Amino acid sequence: MRTVELQIADVAFGGNGVGRDGGKAVFVPFTIDGERVSARILREKKNFAEAEMTELLEPSEHRTTPQCPYFGQCGGCSYQHMSYEHQLAVKQRQVEQALRRIGRIPEPPMRAIIPSPETYEYRNRVTVHAEDGVVGYYRRDAHRLIDVERCPIAAPELNAQLAELRSRKPRDGHYTLRAHAGPRVFEQTNDAVAEAMAQLVESLLPSGELLIDGYCGAGFFTKRLASRFTRVVGIEWDRYAIAAAQENAAPNETYVAGDVDSEFDRQLHGSEAAATCVVVDPPATGLSASVRDSLTRHVPSAVVYVSCNPATLARDLGELQKRFSVMSVTPLDMFPQTAEIECVVHLVPTAGSADSGSKPHVDTTRA
Repeated sequence: MRTVELQIADVAFGGNGVGRDGGKAVFVPFTIDGERVSARILREKKNFAEAEMTELLEPSEHRTTPQCPYFGQCGGCSYQHMSYEHQLAVKQRQVEQALRRIGRIPEPPMRAIIPSPETYEYRNRVTVHAEDGVVGYYRRDAHRLIDVERCPIAAPELNAQLAELRSRKPRDGHYTLRAHAGPRVFEQTNDAVAEAMAQLVESLLPSGELLIDGYCGAGFFTKRLASRFTRVVGIEWDRYAIAAAQENAAPNETYVAGDVDSEFDRQLHGSEAAATCVVVDPPATGLSASVRDSLTRHVPSAVVYVSCNPATLARDLGELQKRFSVMSVTPLDMFPQTAEIECVVHLVPTAGSADSGSKPHVDTTRA
């Protein structure tokens, strides 16, 4: 394995610093843009290489001391070596770069990233694993567990639960520790940033006749927005989440457990597009081709797209630009110290799209 000297020019989504060796991109974990490092090439492909830092020759002014003794081994955090202010700048830049490169949006209408009030002890939920007496998280580069006594990004009550779990020497398996009681369905992991995100989504949508919430979970957005619409419909494949949403549903709330693709198209097809708003919060894979097609055929009056993956977000926005204008893109730091990024995007129909989208559509795919 050869060793090279690199100038780190950028930090890619996922957390690896990027240098160049003979024109080829070299990805080096735990480095910061502006640093000069010596790195050992571990894997070399045709267009890129992966390496590990062997010596930090010129450190960045943004380099800081990680608070976690497992940092660098654990697969959870990627940015504890970086000041929080620089983490925010890196994430903001990564979103903009993805929109330019993948989404073909020349000038993304970026808003400033919304930071987390707490940069440690913010997680309200973690999943740890037990195997052969070891309780903890998986290593960054191997499917092996690290024995973890305390997780610095987890809320104090979770670390108390972790200590109790470790004391009773649990059976092999996976254990989800939660700060909140209630149904075991998906919920946002950072309470303060989740509240900021909900307020942002609410501020971007006008009141109206119908709100369709795709991938609604237990109704995180739907219930907050229900009072502003004559009718709201939440769609989610997880029947347990739908059951939780239905427990205290108001008369104008409807929740549908089923395939999001088909239900989303059915709800949009039966609505008056000019009076319909949409919220979508898909998994990391982004919107399916079917949901993108439904949106560009029926063209609701406003769409708010909540994303946890800038790459699939950019892909989807590239497709949605056929009928929509991107009004704003707001990153949110839901997961400090990690490479994860949340985004909220506001879209409205381009001139003429809303009118054409509200015309009756004949679905030739159904018998």
